[in-house]
Amino acid sequence: MTMELLVVGGGLAGTEAAWQAAESGINVKLFEMRPRKTTPAHVTDHLAELVCSNSMGSALPHKAPGLLKAELRGFSSMVLACAERAAVPAGSSLAVDRDTFAACVTERIESHPRIELIREEVTAVPDTPCIIATGPLTSEALTADIGRLGGQEYLYFYDALSPIVSYESIDMTVAFRQSRYDKGEQEEGDYINCPLTKMEYERFYNALLEAETITLRQFEQEDAKFFEGCMPIEALADRGKESLAFGPMRPVGLTDPRSGKRPYAIVQLRQDNLAGTLYNIVGFQTNLKWGQQRQVLRLIPGLENAEFMRYGMMHRNTYINAPQMLHPTMQFRRRADLFFAGQIVGVEGYMGNVASGLVAGINAARFLNGQHPAIWPPNSMIGALCNYITHAETKNFQPMKANFGIFPPPQNKMNKADRYRWYSQRALTATRRFARDHAIRYDRTLAETGDERP
Repeated sequence: MTMELLVVGGGLAGTEAAWQAAESGINVKLFEMRPRKTTPAHVTDHLAELVCSNSMGSALPHKAPGLLKAELRGFSSMVLACAERAAVPAGSSLAVDRDTFAACVTERIESHPRIELIREEVTAVPDTPCIIATGPLTSEALTADIGRLGGQEYLYFYDALSPIVSYESIDMTVAFRQSRYDKGEQEEGDYINCPLTKMEYERFYNALLEAETITLRQFEQEDAKFFEGCMPIEALADRGKESLAFGPMRPVGLTDPRSGKRPYAIVQLRQDNLAGTLYNIVGFQTNLKWGQQRQVLRLIPGLENAEFMRYGMMHRNTYINAPQMLHPTMQFRRRADLFFAGQIVGVEGYMGNVASGLVAGINAARFLNGQHPAIWPPNSMIGALCNYITHAETKNFQPMKANFGIFPPPQNKMNKADRYRWYSQRALTATRRFARDHAIRYDRTLAETGDERP
């Protein structure tokens, strides 16, 4: 009997998932609602249309986005191959001609003998083997059915992301650990605190008011609920000079151990991953442009040299609480033949979406072929992403992009440049062994360069 898989969504994740499953011998029906029904952000009927930047990040293998590309290349990612074919000059980054890229993906899908492209809207989760990869603008009908399936309380409609910095870039000679109203009974508080004097607060406040913000898309501007419950710090600052000092920067219950006094204002950072390598800036969801975030937030004492692993952002984005709902295989916890992929699972970045689609496509094919779905090693970039989104704290789950902060750290200390190269070498070795052990197609000559021994 011929196995059949339904894939819902023709974006980066859906097309990659469909391709990987088809290449594994599965007949695939790929559903894309455009152009019969469009979204406020899309303008063409091409598959994998890019609606934001045309940049797919660094191509250098010792950078997190470049390592992710190397791993994807080894697994013969179709979407990455099209991106590299449509590349335009962008220094050490991979940027594409949008039309050429989308046309390439569309042509590859339409010409595959085991993929049938169906231009129809899917309004309910199919009850047959399926991958849901409908992206950040999933239609209302399908969103409602996903809510029914997984629980409406585990479905989110807006990203209000606070910036995340690496722990090692925080100056702990200035910052200090303490929880509010900690009476000294604990050795360390749960939060890292960056204290500000009145002068430092005013400097930060004025820079925040002057910084440029990202222009919201029209359908976001028209939504009265867009900032409900998640007001960006720059919008809060507009309400008055002391609004931040009485809001996310309130210093109550905290004492600077250097002075023995309460600071004028405080910025708190909370641990964001189990390894303790990432910390998010509490209450600092923002719509500032990324370059502006870097300049303004480095005015905070203790963050002068902050390394940003994720910038804050605010945009319309339907996504599920993946730690509550998914296994690292991208399988739905309550139904083994249902997989999710793309931004709807909480991955950020074009290549992160592709990676989740690749995992879902390969694992759906393995499931249909009577094999156990595979869990990518957490010391690979693909595996680290899947591990993060399915093991993060469920209460405060927010989407994540590829970065070295989600990796298990090395036992030995080393400088950042050496550590990043070590991460890359370790990841490529682990990926090669994983593919061999699970009999998954992998071409190391496409992925790996130089000495790969960690």
